[in-house]
Amino acid sequence: MIQKSLDEKLSRIHADPHGCKDFILADAKDADMALSIGAPGRSPEAHAGEVRHRSLQEFRDIIEQIVEAKLVDIMLMSASTSEVLTIHKRIFDQSPVTPAARVNDTTDIHIIRGSKYPTQPSLPFRTATLDHIQCGRLECKPEERRQGADLGLYSITFNNDSVLDREALQQYKDFRLEAEHKGFHHFLEVFDPNRPEAVEASKVPDFINDAIVRTLGGVTDAGRPLFLKMVYHGPKAMEDLVHYDPHLIVGILGGSAGTTYDAFKLLSEAKKYGARVALFGRKINNAENQLAFIRFLRLIADGDITAEEAVQAYHGVLQRLGIRPQRSLEEDMQLQTGVMSYGGNGTTMALPVKPRQGKVMAASRNGVEPGNGAAPPMNGAEPDFASMTTAQKLAYHRQRWDRILGKN
Repeated sequence: MIQKSLDEKLSRIHADPHGCKDFILADAKDADMALSIGAPGRSPEAHAGEVRHRSLQEFRDIIEQIVEAKLVDIMLMSASTSEVLTIHKRIFDQSPVTPAARVNDTTDIHIIRGSKYPTQPSLPFRTATLDHIQCGRLECKPEERRQGADLGLYSITFNNDSVLDREALQQYKDFRLEAEHKGFHHFLEVFDPNRPEAVEASKVPDFINDAIVRTLGGVTDAGRPLFLKMVYHGPKAMEDLVHYDPHLIVGILGGSAGTTYDAFKLLSEAKKYGARVALFGRKINNAENQLAFIRFLRLIADGDITAEEAVQAYHGVLQRLGIRPQRSLEEDMQLQTGVMSYGGNGTTMALPVKPRQGKVMAASRNGVEPGNGAAPPMNGAEPDFASMTTAQKLAYHRQRWDRILGKN
């Protein structure tokens, strides 16, 4: 197996937590553990007034395409999808992408039509076992544990209830001990309370930060999560957590789909204030073209393009592909929501920076700004984005997709 980009980036981040610019990007394709039949997303064959979703096979086909493109560092799946793609099809063996599986599925992410589960206090539950994730069977032989994924997402929802939260912590402890015994790594997802009355809204960021620090205070290195997945609560909350322990690598979850600018700006803002990981599920899955959407997430994460530039360039790609966008460019440049839990509850947050208008918007429509010229010639390597103008970046991405489509 080739070296995984996740391992390389984690090593560099820990070696220089303040200076390292690496950013870890994950695609959360574990939605069948939450959204049920709606997990694969809307089918392009759906018509007005018709609710038609992709099939599970179509969902898995898209996962294979994204892994092949090598634009993400982690592909998070359900245990059943991981079995098919990791154990049977072996798509990760020669890929820098790390496979991961959702380890537990607390009741607040049981999103079933007609149910009330997400509105009730979260209860711990685990469908998958570590052995089934690692080798597809009830009991793995030691040599079989590397057949499947050896990384998983464990989720906790604190509700400010000593009985419920103690049980959640006990279940997490049991998992950690089992994981350490079986050589399994994990990252920890901490949801906001799924009961609005559990914590006063203004105190939720502090409540979550303190809950995380207290939860991990007694956990030695062998049992600690590789990184966190949590709601982005704004600059102050992010900076407080990162300042407390720069080796506690913080990742943000994407939440509801929203506009393209919602997704791109969320990533850039969180990174600015200390996040080093982004795990987007519905924001990717609901995109008009997932590969193009992820490519621009990658460029933003690597500091090669701004969120505003990325929205404009993404619309240019859709135009080249002949794909009708869900929104006009002007509509897609608006910030609608912050991040929300799977169940649709959570805090709506307006990000502080407004999209630029005027010449940048004109560049998206016309291709270039006066005096800025066209994109530099492409010789197979990525250009120096830092030295390019906005118009040159837009022209570069248009040319790149023209090449992909055979128009050049």
